[in-house]
Amino acid sequence: MGSMSIWHWVIVLVVVMLIFGTKKISNIGGDLGKAVKGFKDGVKGEEEKANAAQSTTQPPQQVADKSTIDVEARDKTRH
Repeated sequence: MGSMSIWHWVIVLVVVMLIFGTKKISNIGGDLGKAVKGFKDGVKGEEEKANAAQSTTQPPQQVADKSTIDVEARDKTRH
């Protein structure tokens, strides 16, 4: 459809206006905005649920024992 001239697009626009009417066409922008907002809210809500479920199922991270010794590092310092 990229090769269509401007007159083709004007005809398509007139046909769409005749089918849907100008009131419905002007409401499309608002409807689309509400749909996008609802989708974003839904995705955000699902991410929050996933993060909450993940944080409750994972055990807390354990800190490494500070008394462990790196043998290779100890041997290098002795020489």
